[in-house]
Amino acid sequence: MLTLTENASAIVNEITSQPGLADTAGLRITTEDNTPEPAFAVSAAMQGEPGDQIVEQGGATVYLDPSAAEMLDDKILDAAVDQSGKVEFALALQG
Repeated sequence: MLTLTENASAIVNEITSQPGLADTAGLRITTEDNTPEPAFAVSAAMQGEPGDQIVEQGGATVYLDPSAAEMLDDKILDAAVDQSGKVEFALALQG
């Protein structure tokens, strides 16, 4: 199952704990169709969709569509904020 680094958990928490968002809000990762290499779309979601795998770690919630869940099963999600304030996500293999 996908795991999150402490940085990723903190950033996901910050994104999904904005005023007006439900307690079920999380980050949703979906697979991008029509790309030669595996690609993912990341967006804030009020809740998961039917069939999504739910990853809860460090207070953060991440929803994975079935295809993303399969491709990310052995991965670690990391995140950082660059100097301009843009969030960047990165994937690594679990040891």
